[in-house]
Amino acid sequence: MFEALVVAMVGAAFAFAANAFSPRGLKVTRDYFPASPGRPGPRQMLLSTNRPAGTNARSPFEQRAAEFQAKGLQLIDSNKVSQLFHDPRYQTGQVIFIDARHDLEYKEGHIPGAYQFDHYHPENYIAAVAPVCQKAEQIVVYCAGGKCEDSEYAAIFLRDNLGLPKEKLFVYAGGIGEWTGNGAPVELESRNSAKMRTAK
Repeated sequence: MFEALVVAMVGAAFAFAANAFSPRGLKVTRDYFPASPGRPGPRQMLLSTNRPAGTNARSPFEQRAAEFQAKGLQLIDSNKVSQLFHDPRYQTGQVIFIDARHDLEYKEGHIPGAYQFDHYHPENYIAAVAPVCQKAEQIVVYCAGGKCEDSEYAAIFLRDNLGLPKEKLFVYAGGIGEWTGNGAPVELESRNSAKMRTAK
């Protein structure tokens, strides 16, 4: 037993000596896995997620959320959207939904009670939307979903032109496509028309 311990210690000493003299040797004090901007290091990942340390694969939602965050926007998922839709504050105008699509799409079906704001023609909507945005605590902006970017541009327009704090603006990237896909109700024609359609 003693001989095995001596052999191990001598072997370790030779290994450290060879590493120290090798031009390609490892530096014991160097961090070979530093955190890069926008991406946590292994320790932070272990502390902040359920993934094992050293795994830096992010879900598509997390990747997209990081892209939105770089633009000063917050991404929101369908679970949180549903919670806000059923929040009592929605009935008092403290939580509002903004549909960033054009007239025809909006009239064919929107989230019940959502205001319309087509950022290509802001002059047609800003008078109705500005006061409710200023009053609201949380604003959810959406469009068709998928590759549609109208909600992103509308949110940036509202933030930059109405001086809205970015903390209360959320972009629902799943949009009306995900909303209806989840079986949620839609309102037809104008806002508060009471003409509803539920997904089958």
